[in-house]
Amino acid sequence: MKAAVYRQPGPAREVLHLEDLPLPAPGPGEVRVRVACSGVNPSDVKTRARPGLPWPMVVPHSDGAGTIDAVGAGVDPARVGQRVWLWNGQWERAMGTAAEAIALPARQAVPLPEGVSFEAGASIGIPLMTAFHAVAQLGSLLGRTVLVPGAAGAVGLYVTQLARAAGARVIAIVSSEAKAALARAAGADSTIDYRREDVAACVKSLTGGRGADAIVEVDAAANARHWGDWLAFGGQVVVYGSGQADMALPFRPLILGFVDVRFFIVYRLPDDALRVTIDGVTDLLQRGTLRHPAPIVHALDDIAAAHEAVEAGAPGKVLVRP
Repeated sequence: MKAAVYRQPGPAREVLHLEDLPLPAPGPGEVRVRVACSGVNPSDVKTRARPGLPWPMVVPHSDGAGTIDAVGAGVDPARVGQRVWLWNGQWERAMGTAAEAIALPARQAVPLPEGVSFEAGASIGIPLMTAFHAVAQLGSLLGRTVLVPGAAGAVGLYVTQLARAAGARVIAIVSSEAKAALARAAGADSTIDYRREDVAACVKSLTGGRGADAIVEVDAAANARHWGDWLAFGGQVVVYGSGQADMALPFRPLILGFVDVRFFIVYRLPDDALRVTIDGVTDLLQRGTLRHPAPIVHALDDIAAAHEAVEAGAPGKVLVRP
């Protein structure tokens, strides 16, 4: 089978290339999926660029969608032919979804409802699971205000929709009018362009001086210093990402504001939270009401361009099609 591979960390065009690899055979409790689309996430490009490689070779990407074509011992043979979406494909293992096929534990291949495209299926593993768990951590949102930095990104668009559906007023933080339009189309009540506007002043103006009740945070390192200015008393922050490994928290405004800060990474959701999240995502897909990020599709042999598009902040969901 054809697969995208890197054998050392570095820039996409220097280290990513196509190879012919053996077609994987599903082991006990596994399924093999013929990959129709592979999703590229920021974590994939960060992992590729990060020094140190725990395996001699990596096939990147954790998200994907396709069709089961073989099952291992202990898996119902009736699953052959089933359309599925995938999660944690390359988490703590060398073989991800940027290939014509992948073998992985059966529970990581979730049935994809009819009417949901493979492009959408490859977009939901990390982004929609992250958004679902993040919004769930906020509790009841009826009548509350949620601030969404990076609202035009894949996670941010889903957070905007889920928070709005839960009864929240959503304020989207974006970097351009084009991204503001995406956020508004997803349900944001208001948008703030952080490159042109004073975010704290805008938030206070939009909330009658109170501040937001919650933040779902994409970049803790960049924004943590502002949380005290953006939040109302007793505010919440749920952090799912950061542009840098280290961050500084402004102690005084956060402690005086009784701010609750929570961190999580979707790859390591505990089993109970994982079951709730997958069930919730399945329900959302079956309803068919979600607006998915616009797909930006590259061929597998153009995977370097796909990684570069993610690094450049492409306004949509970057996918690779084997």
